[in-house]
Amino acid sequence: MARASSSCYLLWLFVDFVGRMADYPKEGKTDEIPNFIQLTDLASENVGGKVLFATDDFFAPAENLLKKHRPSYKPKEYTEFGKWMDGWETRRRRTPGHDWCIIQLGIQGIIRGFDADTAFFTGNHAPRISIQAACLQNEEIPEIPTRGTKMGCAATAEELEAIEKLKSENWHCLVPMEEIKPGYSGSNHNYFSISSPQRWTHLRLNIFPDGGLARLRVYGTGQKDWSAADPKELIDLVSMVHGGVCVGFSNAHFGHPKNIIGIGKPKCMGDGWETSRRLDRPPIIETDEEGVLLVPGGEWAIFRLAHPGVITQIEIDTHHFKGNYPDTCKLDGCVLTTTEEEEGILQKWHLPNVKWKPLLSVTKLSSNKKHFFDSISLQLQNVITHVKITIAPDGGLSRLRLRGFPSSICLLRPSERVLSSRRFPVIVPLRAMNSTFKIT
Repeated sequence: MARASSSCYLLWLFVDFVGRMADYPKEGKTDEIPNFIQLTDLASENVGGKVLFATDDFFAPAENLLKKHRPSYKPKEYTEFGKWMDGWETRRRRTPGHDWCIIQLGIQGIIRGFDADTAFFTGNHAPRISIQAACLQNEEIPEIPTRGTKMGCAATAEELEAIEKLKSENWHCLVPMEEIKPGYSGSNHNYFSISSPQRWTHLRLNIFPDGGLARLRVYGTGQKDWSAADPKELIDLVSMVHGGVCVGFSNAHFGHPKNIIGIGKPKCMGDGWETSRRLDRPPIIETDEEGVLLVPGGEWAIFRLAHPGVITQIEIDTHHFKGNYPDTCKLDGCVLTTTEEEEGILQKWHLPNVKWKPLLSVTKLSSNKKHFFDSISLQLQNVITHVKITIAPDGGLSRLRLRGFPSSICLLRPSERVLSSRRFPVIVPLRAMNSTFKIT
């Protein structure tokens, strides 16, 4: 399997906090858990991933591979085709060949690792897999018949004819044929690290020769084609779709902060960032003259923007957080080199030399609302690469949108990323717009 160098993972060392994270694997003892699982699952149905084709879906459809939730098991449940399984399971092959499926990523980007989860597939798991990838333009994708509800059947001749036009057997190999472990608790996660820097849009998952797999997690970062971006168009520079990444946080007890840069509207509180209640809050809560809580601390999360740029609009959403929204928040920005970011992660962001500058001053928040902020002066253009959001005293947010303009000044190769903070001396302060509105 492909193995990335250790330096590739310095960016993800903030998983020291992982004991407080809601989406961390907990099914008994496991092998060493790689850092890349803190990244976005680019293939999840939650971000728009979908199965375009599968050779066979007899016992369970391939769509189950992309489910967001963990696999489950119902020991007494059977379908008309056999045992109910929460995953993709093909029939016992009695003809030449092997089974495979084509997956379209919900977020196009760079893949850092896979988790082939065989949970509950103990006597029927696929013994070997391989994974191939391609970066396809829309015009390269043939018209493929809609899959609909698939179970108890194999691919039709029409589906096979359409999918052959992709020539997927020739796609780039990310994971060569590897044996995977059965789905017993504690050994069901089969991790594969990837060092390819390329952008991918589609995957071909091969299982040899047949069998089942519960989930395929495709961890990585989104990557936008910035060369095609309209310089006059506002872009959400922190969105995970474009390549924004959470690189540090103080607390993620009920939900990871990476959720707040996710796709679309939040579905529930679990689709946001929520911290535990701070234990240092005073026995009796008091406020200052402006109604701000007098509390000693707060929680924070740090994001690397998808592209260095100038932030001109901010949206902070507390949708679904009605009795547990933060009292206040503030945002700071800075310019960091790759080396400085790596050092920040290693030191858990206890870096006195990092010069955070105010982007949004301390601002009161309300429950279940979108809050919009606009810049005082759009003429002042100040590039930043990282943003730190601080909430006080604790609570949850559902979405963070940082709209602005990417800066060509910071389009440097990795070896050239020496960005002097003196080049960007001022971060434009932002003020709240006159109105916010409640989401119904």
